Amino acid sequence: MEPRTETQTNTHTIDTGAPVISADAYDTAAFHAADAIAVVTNTTAPDAVALPSEDASTAELLTAVQEAGHRAVPAPFAETALVARPLLRRAGLPVPEGPLSYAIAPDLTIRYARPAASAVGSAGCLGEDDSLLVTGALHRVPWARAVTEVVVLATAPSGPVLFTLPPGRAVLTPGGNLAGEPRDDLHLAAVEIPASQVRRITPEVLEEAGLRAALARSALIAGAAERCVDLTVAHTGARTQFGRPLSRFQAVKQEEARLIEEAALVRAAVGAAAAPLDTGGPVAHGAVAAAKTQASASAAEIARIAHQLHGAIGITRLNPLHLATTRLWSWRDEDGDETYWARRLARSLTATTLWPSLAATP
Repeated sequence: MEPRTETQTNTHTIDTGAPVISADAYDTAAFHAADAIAVVTNTTAPDAVALPSEDASTAELLTAVQEAGHRAVPAPFAETALVARPLLRRAGLPVPEGPLSYAIAPDLTIRYARPAASAVGSAGCLGEDDSLLVTGALHRVPWARAVTEVVVLATAPSGPVLFTLPPGRAVLTPGGNLAGEPRDDLHLAAVEIPASQVRRITPEVLEEAGLRAALARSALIAGAAERCVDLTVAHTGARTQFGRPLSRFQAVKQEEARLIEEAALVRAAVGAAAAPLDTGGPVAHGAVAAAKTQASASAAEIARIAHQLHGAIGITRLNPLHLATTRLWSWRDEDGDETYWARRLARSLTATTLWPSLAATP
């Protein structure tokens, strides 16, 4: 009796002539003109996608950022559209042209560049104007090497401040995340920031910066999750085994359903945070914390299922899946992972909802 042979037919097509372009290989400035930032689809040449207008709603910005995550944009699209630009407008600073990034840096050493005479406090704790001398390091700044300005939020002797920093004024140490996106360190040694680039801000604006960064990362995860769904459904429908597509097997159907479910959970959580972010306050904190907790928690499961259903082809650089999954693994931890935001969410709920209700119970 002849042994049964297993027949596999792989109809998945790969364009081996198209180079795989890593994010780090892009000169972002070369693709930035008239508010257009380059995007890359799979392994093909970049197209241009317009940044949302300055008066776009948060919901519209989130939609654009999700598309950037879906298409693996090799540029600081989310950082520019959803974080840096709104914060600059909120602080009353002009919005410069070109791609932007941000850094929340509570550990910088900041003194006034033109100290005012004072009978109390150390030298430099009061200033004749708001010009600053900044010393310290900004760690893992997204796309620092490719942006026009970095929007920095820190604490000066007078309280929270926001200022803009051209990366060329700092010593840059290149770095990157798992997906190859730049995450650079900027080292500052008594760098003077002119008063025209500095604005004093409220603690609420400082809190908003962290929420915007977390929600931007969540929206990117939502887009990459949808990309995993699209690629996986296409792959299991095209690849056949034992004479039928993989998608016809019950076990594969169950895993695909879980994949679609996880992606839908992330998308819903991100969408639910749009209006609260505009409102601000505890409601915004809770909505964004829930969105980032869900997005980070789902990222690993989405990547696991997508790679399991793709098989060995999914881990190759010739397959576009890695453009989504390596970003999921990176973005999961950036701007706070699920543990960090779950704890903040729990503390917020305990302080504002749970404890008052328990204390009021007779």
